Amino acid sequence: MNQTETRPRWYIRLLAPFYQHRSSGSVIHHSVRMDTPPYNTFSLGKKSVVESFACINNAVGDVVIGDYTRIGLHNTIIGPVSIGNHVNLAQSVTVSALNHNFSDTTKRIDEQGINTSQIVIEDDVWVGANAVILAGVKIGSHSVIAAGAVVTRDVPANTLVGGVPAKVIKHIQ
Repeated sequence: MNQTETRPRWYIRLLAPFYQHRSSGSVIHHSVRMDTPPYNTFSLGKKSVVESFACINNAVGDVVIGDYTRIGLHNTIIGPVSIGNHVNLAQSVTVSALNHNFSDTTKRIDEQGINTSQIVIEDDVWVGANAVILAGVKIGSHSVIAAGAVVTRDVPANTLVGGVPAKVIKHIQ
């Protein structure tokens, strides 16, 4: 990784087709920023799409995206993240499993390092525009995350959540 630009060096990006796993019929639009060094997994399932101007980063953890899943315009996905099948992320969604440490007041924040906690988005989930999913969250299958929600806790299956922080609005039958 280039320490100034915090992205894989140009010659590593040239080799991406050899270490990124993309299944048949999957599409990654040309303008997507793929910060996917080869020491962590990046996998895109069949007939899945990563829309324009998204940023995918597996530098601190694997990014695995299932089949028939759509990563919307301007999304940011920072691993470790596991996204299931038939998931739709609307535009400008942030899914980040990375946090900066800040508890030691004798050090600058950029000196204290980071921590990560796996995010899991199960099958058949819809995440509305501008939602934020924070580290360590698990979203159950057939759930809906309302636009603009900030998800700080696990979301049970068959649930609609919304708000800041996200709370259960109703159970989906």
